[in-house]
Parts: sequence; C-alpha cells; structure tokens
Amino acid sequence: MHTGTTLTQFIIEEQRHIAGATGDFTALLNDLATAIKVISNAVNKGALIGTMGALDSQNIQGETQKKLDVITNEIMIRTNEWAGHLAGMASEEMDEVYAIPKQYPLGKYLLVFDPLDGSSNVDINISVGTIFSILRAPVPNRVAAMADFLQPGTQQVCAGYALYGSSTMLVLTMGHGVNGFTLDREVGEFLLTHPDMKVPEETKEFAINASNRRFWEPPVARYVEECLAGTEGPRGKDFNMRWVASMVAEVHRILTRGGVFMYPRDTKDPSKPGKLRLLYEANPMSMIVEQAGGASSTGHERILDLQPEGLHQRVPVILGSKNEVETIVSYHKAA
Repeated sequence: MHTGTTLTQFIIEEQRHIAGATGDFTALLNDLATAIKVISNAVNKGALIGTMGALDSQNIQGETQKKLDVITNEIMIRTNEWAGHLAGMASEEMDEVYAIPKQYPLGKYLLVFDPLDGSSNVDINISVGTIFSILRAPVPNRVAAMADFLQPGTQQVCAGYALYGSSTMLVLTMGHGVNGFTLDREVGEFLLTHPDMKVPEETKEFAINASNRRFWEPPVARYVEECLAGTEGPRGKDFNMRWVASMVAEVHRILTRGGVFMYPRDTKDPSKPGKLRLLYEANPMSMIVEQAGGASSTGHERILDLQPEGLHQRVPVILGSKNEVETIVSYHKAA
C-alpha cells in the first residue's frame, strides 16, 4: 500500500506558501481531479458502456468527434461550472467561450482544456489524455469574454495533463517544478509518485509524423535527416523515432526519459500555420516542459511568449530536451 502524499495534501501545502491565498485555487484543482477520475472511468469502460466510435458531427476544428469527445467535454463542464471558482471556460470541442450558468457564482479563474487529447486512438486502446490550463480572469467575478482568454502562456497560473494508460496519472505544474500523481483506484486518491520531474537535456529520441515528410520546411527536414543518418551522420549517434498521435503520451514519454516532439509548420495546408492549438495544447504543454527543464518553440520563437489572436489559434510546436530544441531552432535561424 502506498501511503505517500495525496494531491489534496500537496496543493494545500503549496497554498500555505502563498500570502493571501483564499483556497479557491486549491478547490478548483480538486474539482479538476474529480473530473479526471470520472473521465478515467469513462475511458476505461469504453465499449462496456457504449462510448466507443464516432459521431456524425465535427468540432470547430473540422475534426470528426468521437462519442468520448462529447462525453468528456460534458464531464469537464459539469464538474467545474458550479463551485464559484471560474468566470468562464473554453474547450477544443466548443466553438465559443462557455459562460457559467446564471444560477452559479462567478470566480476569479479561467479554465481552458482539451477534454480528450488523442481521441482518434480510443477505439484501438492506445493512451489518451486530458490537457488543461488555468488563467486569472482579468476582471474577477464577471462573465468572461473571449478576449479575457487571449493571454500569453507566461500568464498561466497552472498547467497539467491527465494520462489514461496502464494507470491514470495527473501531471501538474504551478510554476515551480513539475510533479506527477498516480490514481489509486482502491482509495480514490491521486498520490504523489513522480516528484520533481525533469526532462533530460540530451536525448536520442524524436517524435514526428513522418507521413508529412514531403510537406516539411527545410530546417525540419534537415534535422530529421541528420537523426536518421545515425552514427555515420553529422550528429554522430543513432536516434529512435516514435509517434503515438497523442500529444499527452508523447509529452509524458519526454518527461520520463527525454526526447523531442515536433508538429512543425508545413505546406500541407498553407492556410494553417500549425496543427496544434495554442491555448489548450501548446501553452500548457510548453509550461510543463519548461518547468521540467526542457524547451519549447515554434522554430522561430518561444511558444509561451506568443500573444494569442483567437480562441482556437493553431501554432507549430517543437518541444522537449533542451539541446535538441535549440538545435532545431538554430536550423530555422540559419534557413
């Protein structure tokens, strides 16, 4: 039996170091943890309760929705709307900002999330996850407008993800380090199992969707070609290539053993500057990776410094082990 620190104990201890803390943030994280437990149960039961398969609908991104996309989005909303901690929410699965219903009090935080990252994998039983970010509402206790959410990633109060795999994990940063918690289903608690997670600076692993190779820009093509050249190439070492098609799974691997993840800009669809969404994918994952000692960039600039222009804005993403990200950035500068 694991008798370590629970998530609730951890965040209360963190709260004690913050002058003037009211407990709202702690309560919000507890609500998020509850939502993640419910989602974990829904993902785990899958076909047993008829939640697998796709719907005849698309989200704002033009992507076909899975049943679990809609179910998990609803879980996140219903678990977090009522307690008075939030002024509004935004999600990959909703076109507009979600306004807190009038019967509930308003709070001082904003929540943005991807309720089920990697949902294309749910029918084949590969790891999926939930990504979230917490921001301060510019005007507390007021109904949030879209403009309130358009804050650079440096303004995030907290970022995290849940991984639904062989175990359910919650990985969290509040701006001073990254910690991982594993769900003990027997007691219903998240327990601290991965304290002070770090991304190794060096790696021999990279992750990219190689089917897009013909569309890559020259700096990315150069980097991948050098990795594939192995010990005979300019890098002088052999690399392994990975691709799960689930950002949560990719980032979790990087946090546990190093690596670099790339979903760069390409010429496949010139109208889209990138594949991943800035507010609820790139920003929270960049904050986590940087807090763990890694780096994150579009290839040209630090992701966390970007000024968002829209709720569903897409950006190129290159993140992971610091030395590799810096190498890729140097290739972009030289191009």
